[in-house]
Amino acid sequence: MRPVLLEPLQVDRVTVKITGLPSKLEGLKLAQLSDFHYDGERLSDKILTDAIAAINNAEVDLILLTGDYITNSVKPIHQLALHLKHLQSHHGIYACLGNHDIVHPFSRQAVVNALTQVGVNVLWNEIAYPLGPEFPLVGLADFWSGQFRPARVFKQLDPNTPRIVLSHNPDTAALMQKWRVDLQLSGHTHGGQIVLPGSISLPLIFQNWSPWIPKPILGLIPMVQKCKAVVQHWEWGQGWHQIGDNQLYVNRGLGSYFPGRFGCPPEVTVITLVAA
Repeated sequence: MRPVLLEPLQVDRVTVKITGLPSKLEGLKLAQLSDFHYDGERLSDKILTDAIAAINNAEVDLILLTGDYITNSVKPIHQLALHLKHLQSHHGIYACLGNHDIVHPFSRQAVVNALTQVGVNVLWNEIAYPLGPEFPLVGLADFWSGQFRPARVFKQLDPNTPRIVLSHNPDTAALMQKWRVDLQLSGHTHGGQIVLPGSISLPLIFQNWSPWIPKPILGLIPMVQKCKAVVQHWEWGQGWHQIGDNQLYVNRGLGSYFPGRFGCPPEVTVITLVAA
């Protein structure tokens, strides 16, 4: 079903402190996009082109994409890739995949191929160095893929070296507290899509109150089970979070499921890094 509640794109600008950030990277600007769900229903071409224009106008150093480029069919990825090739940054575009990108046995490779052809570097349990050896970029396999292997990746890095980590599902932040993650970028939640005054999302309300709702009544609210299936940590549904010694930023995404968005506009994130 198409979303019926629509909101205009919002550009969120945040500053993140990084311990040990190389001095040459002080003031580095990153842009994050997530959860496109480009399928002809969940993301309009206007929002997509506005998002690309906003990033290009910001003149960022690095663009990072955090998954769910498609929904159920892989066919739209080629049209989406034609849009994404217009993105501009000083040090390229890097990406991880989301759970929808691996929904079929063949879809992962099709998504990777389409993105690679337009210059997007897709990381799957891999490390890249677009900003130099002093500040690696880690891209992890999707949490639900069965191939999420952070230990194998992090053991390749000096624990004293700061790094950015791309991981579609923010639940992974709970597991990665044993390793250094200076900034994890995630999506997946769509910010909850319905956010009430006070910045409280509907899924978070269900998460906090479901233990006290009688089970017969709980069973009549289908959204509760759907929200539980999406993510366990709805308290990390959007924005910046400190999790132990690590930092997490969750982008609200561009695409929307029915009924749509309220108090939770689609997001372009522009992140400025400064030394802690």
